[in-house]
Amino acid sequence: MVAVLELLAQEAPPSAFDALVHDARAAGAPPEHLARLSRARDLGLRVQALFQHREQREAGLNALVETARDLTLPYTLHALLKVITRRARLLLHVDMSYISFPAENGDAGGDFYVHTADGQTTALTEGMPVPGASGLTSDVQGGSAPFWTPDYLSDERIAHSEVIDGVVRAEGLRAVLAVPLRHADSFLGVLYCADRKVRHFTPDEIALMTSLADLAAVAIEKSRTLNTVQAEIAELELAVSAAKSGLAEALRGQDAQARLTGLLLEGGDLHALAQLAGEELEAAVLVVGPDGATLAPAGERPGAEPEVLARAALDAHHRHRPAHLPDGTWVAPVAAGAEDLGTLVVRPSGSDGIDQRLLAQTARTAAVMQLMLRSTTIAESQIRDAFFDDLLTVPHGQTEQLQERARRLSIDLDRPHVVVVARPEGGAQGRALIWASSYTYRMGGLRSIRDGVISLLLPGEDAGAAAKAVSDALTPLLDHPVTVGAAGPFTGLEPVRPAFQEAMRCLDALAALDCHGTTASARDLGFLGVLLGDVRDVSGFIEDAIGPVLAYDAQRFTQLVPTLEAYFDAGGSPTYAAEALHVHPNTVSRRLERITELLGPDWQKPAQTLEIQLALRLQRVRGALRPYDAGPTAPPPAHRPLS
Repeated sequence: MVAVLELLAQEAPPSAFDALVHDARAAGAPPEHLARLSRARDLGLRVQALFQHREQREAGLNALVETARDLTLPYTLHALLKVITRRARLLLHVDMSYISFPAENGDAGGDFYVHTADGQTTALTEGMPVPGASGLTSDVQGGSAPFWTPDYLSDERIAHSEVIDGVVRAEGLRAVLAVPLRHADSFLGVLYCADRKVRHFTPDEIALMTSLADLAAVAIEKSRTLNTVQAEIAELELAVSAAKSGLAEALRGQDAQARLTGLLLEGGDLHALAQLAGEELEAAVLVVGPDGATLAPAGERPGAEPEVLARAALDAHHRHRPAHLPDGTWVAPVAAGAEDLGTLVVRPSGSDGIDQRLLAQTARTAAVMQLMLRSTTIAESQIRDAFFDDLLTVPHGQTEQLQERARRLSIDLDRPHVVVVARPEGGAQGRALIWASSYTYRMGGLRSIRDGVISLLLPGEDAGAAAKAVSDALTPLLDHPVTVGAAGPFTGLEPVRPAFQEAMRCLDALAALDCHGTTASARDLGFLGVLLGDVRDVSGFIEDAIGPVLAYDAQRFTQLVPTLEAYFDAGGSPTYAAEALHVHPNTVSRRLERITELLGPDWQKPAQTLEIQLALRLQRVRGALRPYDAGPTAPPPAHRPLS
């Protein structure tokens, strides 16, 4: 017995125990001694096996503890799965290990895919789809317990799949152990261990792999939670950073708005606003009036063409928001409601863009300044407008008093002026009156309103052009048609009231002709202007219609005027006209060619033909009534009736 203990103490191999019994039998030991010795040998071998099993378990537990220690380190999910599969191979001394997770769009019992593998010899394993209803996955997931097979391909208990079997053949796998990865009530996936030879896994190996799977599930869940928390922290950091940037931008905007408000309260003008906006926006700033005139520049003028800026300004006012040009220039509308008060042109100095809120605030401040300036202007213009009312109502005997008032108000009526009257066909009359005050201030004129008609006294030499300018400016503002009549030009105080009356008759004529929303002056109306005009400027009408022909006959003693009369009397036939004049038809043709050179190629069109015939008749009547007239274009006496 002592010999058996000595062998145990020496950790002798099993063959040494068998040799001890064999030597005793060879020495002729009695049967009782051999039986006791055999019994001692068996107990020694059993004790030795227990020691070896305990050592194996201790080694496995130590490896498991080291694995647990490794799993506590911070890993990404991919690195963590690599550690788990490597540890699984080392713990069970298998050829290959891998982990499968449910597909992202899968549910319970759905498909899986191999996420990470270790020990594989082909590129087929990682990413391989694993049907949830086949292989070991269905048994593990359904039973929530480990499942193993000593030889996968020949095991009829398994629901085989061509996909899985193909990879098993490619890798040369035989024995496979599958352990579920569970955390609390959540099923995370499956941990597999596989050997390339037939192998029966022991309960200790299965228990060891189950313990590893439990640790791995905790680590995987922790890694996923950590990744989620880190992603949320990153989002929060981005949100905090954006909030800080937004707060800083809001504070800058608030400070800039305070400075803009202070500029208003201190009575600053558009030049100061442009300078301040240029500093805040780090840009060149230009304030442009509704007529396109530069009101306040700050910095270099934008390089865009004036036509491009004008189109951008129209677009900005139409859309009620800033317009962006390809060269980086911003064009913001300066407006009060639908009224165009100007445009703000901003060219940033850098490529970082521009604070659009500050741009809009600057445009609003410019609009307030324009309104304040206009309010002051309106207050000052009330005295000037009262003077215009007096010009239209005070008898001419008080001319000297009116001239003195004109000098005090710096109104120079020695310059040519025109009278324009406008009747809005709808829309807000108050808005039209405010516009008229602003318009006459810009143009250096006067305004009045009575019976819904706006009357304007404006510097200018072309009544028709002035009427069109008023219509173009007022119609978009009211969004309704505006009918406009005009008269002039004239100089001095006395012609103001007659010109106003003539402009009103033009306005009434447009209404009678059902030409609402149009513009005209007495000259634009042609012979109707002669009938409507208070001064009855027959000479002016004749001069406009056939003046070049009269002058040509007077200078060269030709017969162009009689030829014209004969041509019209003959119904436009040169042959009949030649018979009436007793000349050759070629002579008439040459004279008509000369008339075309003098009057233009359109003189035979119906509208101009009518005025030419009327002018010829008026000239003939004047010649009969004034046989001693000094010349063909001498003006008639004032206020001579036409009939």
